[in-house]
Amino acid sequence: MTTMKVLLVFAGIAETGFNSSGQKLKLIWINHGLASIAGSVKKAGHEVNFIDLRQLSSWDEFKAKVTAYAPQVVGITMMSVDYETVTRAIELIKEIDKRIKVVVGGPHPNLALEEVKANTDIDHIVLGEGEISFVELLGDIESGKAVNRVIHGVKPDLDALPFADREIFAAGEMPIDHFLRIPFVTIIAGRGCIYNCSFCQPAERMIFGPVVRRRSVKNVIDELKLLRERSNFQSLMIHDDCLTEDRAWVMDFCGQYRKNGFKQPFICQSRADIICKNEDMVKMMACSGLAMFLIGFESGNQRVLNFLRKGTKVEQNYKAAEICKRYGVRVWANYMLGIPTETKEEALDTLAMIRKIKPYRASPAFFTPHPGSDLYKYCEENGLSLMKSHSDYSRSPDSPKIKGVDYLFLREVLEESKKIPLSVKIRRKIDHTVERKIKKHVIKFKKKIGLAA
Repeated sequence: MTTMKVLLVFAGIAETGFNSSGQKLKLIWINHGLASIAGSVKKAGHEVNFIDLRQLSSWDEFKAKVTAYAPQVVGITMMSVDYETVTRAIELIKEIDKRIKVVVGGPHPNLALEEVKANTDIDHIVLGEGEISFVELLGDIESGKAVNRVIHGVKPDLDALPFADREIFAAGEMPIDHFLRIPFVTIIAGRGCIYNCSFCQPAERMIFGPVVRRRSVKNVIDELKLLRERSNFQSLMIHDDCLTEDRAWVMDFCGQYRKNGFKQPFICQSRADIICKNEDMVKMMACSGLAMFLIGFESGNQRVLNFLRKGTKVEQNYKAAEICKRYGVRVWANYMLGIPTETKEEALDTLAMIRKIKPYRASPAFFTPHPGSDLYKYCEENGLSLMKSHSDYSRSPDSPKIKGVDYLFLREVLEESKKIPLSVKIRRKIDHTVERKIKKHVIKFKKKIGLAA
């Protein structure tokens, strides 16, 4: 098989623009989908180049890099919020050379296929997971074989995949919070979510299927060993939608994590009901290095939680926070305001919950109707959506999302909910030294790759 020249593009700049890497800590997270596909493409013997728009200064620089790489195939991942950015990138690629095959994958094509198909500059669309099918597509293109425009990706055996190729991103990842030391890494242990929240599903099932497929504990530990050898990472985020839904996996992982000499603090996402039902698991995780849970509390009102199909109780939100604090686990509280049908009194219930819980971090967002979710469909059917462009899909509370919501009132609620207790302010002051180190790391990296510090 002849080696194909492949260019992968990360276009996630809709919320921040060019030269955005390092503006916010999480902006230097790798995209695991692209990193995984890069590993598979390289394993198949093809040449891979990579462009991260966060690292570029302009579209002119993008054009120059594409021209210099002279790819035969360009693969681009598309989130809904990045639709316009991806569309512009594709226009420029075709201006450079119409013979370049453009392949698009990622969440948005799965959730809005007809919209993506309408762009005739897109040669192929890969739905679902792309590691196997994208590599097969490269072989078909090289041999001149006729290929369907829409390709349904074959689900891979996750343990059989090469580890994510982090080197294409060049920059070291930055932690979600200042208490986490650098070098910091993120990993994904599994794909999918078994829960049925109306603000998310059935979109997740459309991409990954109805069940969670998780790598073996050994496979994850092996990757962590490799990362320890390469970077001596000092903190870790396991980026699964809900790692703790698989109790047996978590308990095994905790034991193997300690057995293999890992002492680095790690963080992951969980749910209030799981924490309440598995206090012994939380204790073991804390003893093994768990430093923080990211928990989707969503609302402090039971009617709203039921409307969201969250499957949790308000009482569990309070109890979960208590359990976390009992074992020294920080709480990163995710919650929404401006949910369809939510009243001002119900929004104030959420404010009261956050004030009582006193999370380490309060992370509010205005509800945003995302394509593929049942609440998106609800908003469309009831004429509620105020979304004017794909960039409005940002979770940032900068613009109204749906009709019938008093956003001036909600902004006041949001700001009140974010007021931090004195104890956390003191702790943040202690963390200031770590923050300075992180900024120095970003400056050093930018100088290394020739960007202005």
